[in-house]
Amino acid sequence: MIHDNETTDRRQNSRFDKVFQVEVSSSVFGSYMCVARNISAGGIFLETFDPLPLGSEVRVHFEIPDSNGEVVAMGEVKNHYYLNYHQDGAPKSLMGMGVRFKGFEQESADTLERSLTGFRTLH
Repeated sequence: MIHDNETTDRRQNSRFDKVFQVEVSSSVFGSYMCVARNISAGGIFLETFDPLPLGSEVRVHFEIPDSNGEVVAMGEVKNHYYLNYHQDGAPKSLMGMGVRFKGFEQESADTLERSLTGFRTLH
């Protein structure tokens, strides 16, 4: 039996498709670069060959494309993703992690919000 709360979209923020480099750092696992694929005011999807363990506390640092803004967010790894798809008739795959933002340094939250209003909305 499907309950109404299971059929509603759990996302609270609009998602935006924007591909750019980010630095992810963790006190336990160090720092490395990965690719942001999807971002909202509440979190980010990061493409990486080696997702950090679920529950890992991270710091995500990036410059916003097509803007002069910089964002530093603290977050937690909430999901792992392994995606298979076809592109140009060939099978492709990618993996990554979903990070939920828990806080921002300085003016980063305002910078992100202003920049997101200029991105193309997916859903």
